[in-house]
Amino acid sequence: MKDVYILAIETSCDETSIAIVKNGHECVCMNVLTQMDTHANFGGVVPEIASRMHTENITMVLDDVLAKSKMSLEDIDAIAVTYAPGLLGSLLVGVEFAKTLSFLYDKPLIAVNHIAGHIYANNLTSNLQFPLLALVVSGGHTDLLIMKKDYDFEVLGKTLDDAIGEAYDKVARVLDLKYPGGPNVEKLAKEGQNTYHLGYLHTNSYNVSYSGLKSSVINLVHNEKQRGNKINKNDLACSFQTAAVSELITIVKKAFKEQKVKNMLIAGGVSANSYLRKQMQSLCQEFNVNLSIPEFKYCTDNAAMIGAAAYPLYLKKEFANLDLNASSSTELF
Repeated sequence: MKDVYILAIETSCDETSIAIVKNGHECVCMNVLTQMDTHANFGGVVPEIASRMHTENITMVLDDVLAKSKMSLEDIDAIAVTYAPGLLGSLLVGVEFAKTLSFLYDKPLIAVNHIAGHIYANNLTSNLQFPLLALVVSGGHTDLLIMKKDYDFEVLGKTLDDAIGEAYDKVARVLDLKYPGGPNVEKLAKEGQNTYHLGYLHTNSYNVSYSGLKSSVINLVHNEKQRGNKINKNDLACSFQTAAVSELITIVKKAFKEQKVKNMLIAGGVSANSYLRKQMQSLCQEFNVNLSIPEFKYCTDNAAMIGAAAYPLYLKKEFANLDLNASSSTELF
């Protein structure tokens, strides 16, 4: 069978990324140009600035990938792009760029959902084994799914309010930590102890809730400041992280007992969290479940995961038309 090379484009937030992926499993070359330092000045991503910087950088990123891979656009079999969800202005830059390349070079266009990209990032590390349990954890999603085959998503549960990554970022702001908040909370947590009692919700279902946990941290910090007491930031970060991951452990353990799956993957930006990885690895060992977690470079937003997610669609010839539009709120499930 002929090797399939997909040029993938990812611009859903503040990373301009382009990659060439071979047969859905091998990243030939990738460039991720981050805007993190720029947005750190504002304490978070500014959508207008993000889209403008994508426009300025995307051609340069493409040239770099083609030069390093020693390939040309004529060698590419298809163009894949993230079309949803994400920041609308940022998505539009990638979508219009992909459509232009598709038209000029007469290549099939593949529309990829960003969340599917995170899930299929695991194919860059190891082959997905179905049926499997998928835990999607990011700034916008906290979802637990069953997949019985490619692009077959059955939702078991999800967050009732805030996503886990969003909760990390909000706690980071309360602790006066710099952007990006989540990784900085994790750094503090490694130096702390689980000493603060934080209330959070267990629903007795596959759903989770993070608004109560987030509010507990906010209220605790406010009350201690009113009393003139000093907060131990390391301990509070550790206590928050312990409670946040405990929610996930609870629903995954429930799924192991009730769904009888023997394969699991973790996807999304929060899958880079080392504490979450360690806890899930221990849980999977306890239940004799095979665990797949992407390499760190494939956990956060990147184009290689989009190329991996595009490959099954290429095999099924599920191509998009040139009237493809971006969407900020399209859900995968």
